[in-house]
Amino acid sequence: MNIWKRIGTIFLVSISCVGCDQTTKLLATEYLPKGGMDTYFYDILRVGYTENIGAFLGIGNSLSEEYRYGIFVVAVGAIICGLLLYLVLNSKQNYYSVAALSLVFSGGISNFFDRVVNNGAVVDFLNIGFGSVIRTGVFNVADMAIFLGTFVYFIIEQKRLVT
Repeated sequence: MNIWKRIGTIFLVSISCVGCDQTTKLLATEYLPKGGMDTYFYDILRVGYTENIGAFLGIGNSLSEEYRYGIFVVAVGAIICGLLLYLVLNSKQNYYSVAALSLVFSGGISNFFDRVVNNGAVVDFLNIGFGSVIRTGVFNVADMAIFLGTFVYFIIEQKRLVT
């Protein structure tokens, strides 16, 4: 895939993903209950505003502010920059790989932006599951993009390795 198609794909996916994520976070900040969750669809979906200072499922919440900054801002920022360089410079990728990794990049950059402008916290507002036994952590649209992009990329790579 040539560089201009890769850059165009990265740009379109990123604008769409970051725009959607930041818009939903703005709406969550403005309209959702803080400190509680509203439930929908027989408690399958819970929606409520929360700020996460850690990573997935609150991992790292108990770290000092300096360590959290080093890990979630400095290290994640470096990883995101490395991923962008890989996406732009690796010409051996097909369209689907570039799109999948662009989702990971976009989700990462949107959560990174949150941390930078929100004193190290990411806005989360969605939770799905059944009852109180089977539930996800609280997440956002950027987290969905990272998960989907990672899942699709691994499927693509698995298929490539088998053939």
